[in-house]
Amino acid sequence: TVLNKNFPDEVFFFQAANITNQILNFGIPSPIDVQVTGRDQNAAFRLAKLLNSRLLGIPGAVDVHIRQEMNAPAIEFNVDRDKAGQAGMTQRDVANAMLISLSSSGQIAPTQWLNPVNGVSYGVSVQTPPTSMDSMDALRQTPISAAGSNVQPQLFENLLSSTKRTVTSGLLNHYNVQPVFDIYANTDRRDLGGVARDIQRVLDTSAKDVPKGLEVSLRGQVETMASSFRRLSFGLVFAVLLVYLLMVVNFQSWLDPFIILTALPGAFAGILWMLYTTQTTISVPSLMGAIMAVGVATANSILVVTFANDERFEGKDHIEAALSAGVTRIRPVLMTALAMIIGMLPMALGLGEGGEQNAPLGRAVIGGLMFATFSTLFFVPMVYSFLRKKPPVNQDRVIEEESHEMLILDNRPQVSE
Repeated sequence: TVLNKNFPDEVFFFQAANITNQILNFGIPSPIDVQVTGRDQNAAFRLAKLLNSRLLGIPGAVDVHIRQEMNAPAIEFNVDRDKAGQAGMTQRDVANAMLISLSSSGQIAPTQWLNPVNGVSYGVSVQTPPTSMDSMDALRQTPISAAGSNVQPQLFENLLSSTKRTVTSGLLNHYNVQPVFDIYANTDRRDLGGVARDIQRVLDTSAKDVPKGLEVSLRGQVETMASSFRRLSFGLVFAVLLVYLLMVVNFQSWLDPFIILTALPGAFAGILWMLYTTQTTISVPSLMGAIMAVGVATANSILVVTFANDERFEGKDHIEAALSAGVTRIRPVLMTALAMIIGMLPMALGLGEGGEQNAPLGRAVIGGLMFATFSTLFFVPMVYSFLRKKPPVNQDRVIEEESHEMLILDNRPQVSE
């Protein structure tokens, strides 16, 4: 942000070149874009100014400004069609001649020149030097001629009927055909999600001030972040549900998979604790780390419950089987968890260039496995001892008994009538 010393009320903004942010922002120069859409441009601009003043008070929101300017200074020239017709010109000829003079011929007739020496094409444009247009008189003295005709050139002032100073729109934008005003905002010393929540709160409270026919929407990187969080959260819930259903088929029981999944609340608690302790925000990498931690925690819990069921098949009661599973499976559970924690430690520290980008993933995995390991070794056996009082059905023994009965039936002597 740069303040103009000559005009203290004016603020100029520019964004550093960053192709990654441009892609995430869908091409707009800031991560937050509040769009006011509607056909009534005057009402839309007034609403945009109202929202802009309210967004300026949000902590962490910087470079808040309206991209479109409605009061850009302009000079309006009205061409006298009778004089232009007497000179053999039309209003279009006059407009094209002034456009070429002020904005170069590249706007009307782009021309390329091929350098025969190096074979490179260069754009050639004709334009009046800006230093020559230093006054209204110099602008009026611009020669006007019709392209492709033998009409005598005329001075611009000879073809005018009136001249006046006015204001106009400095920039016009459309979104889905509708005219739009963009309020851009960036973040500083605060996470994007927190600033976006405050902005959404301001938009909700300002809904009563939105006239009919206008619509206010929040776009930019905020939109991408919200959609990514929704999809990853759905993926996390769906993964837990899918694992539960697969274990139901494998264990032939609805209770054992539920006991296995009781280790997941500890994993989620560890993830949130680690992110809070390290002052790491919830992001796409941290959610990916949460999915990894859930997978490892579920695998460790399966080891404990499976061994406890095996102990029940040997004749032990539910308490003895739970204690034996917790003690016997402590080594493989710790080995699996420590291998993952140690492997994720360098990533969690964020060492190296760009390491902070994947640091939330490692921190989420480490925090989730620390708490999930404790839950697997202590909490899961306790839940097993309370809920699994009835011995589980040994599916292998049931299959053997059914096969044996079928074999007996097949070997019975046939009695003829």
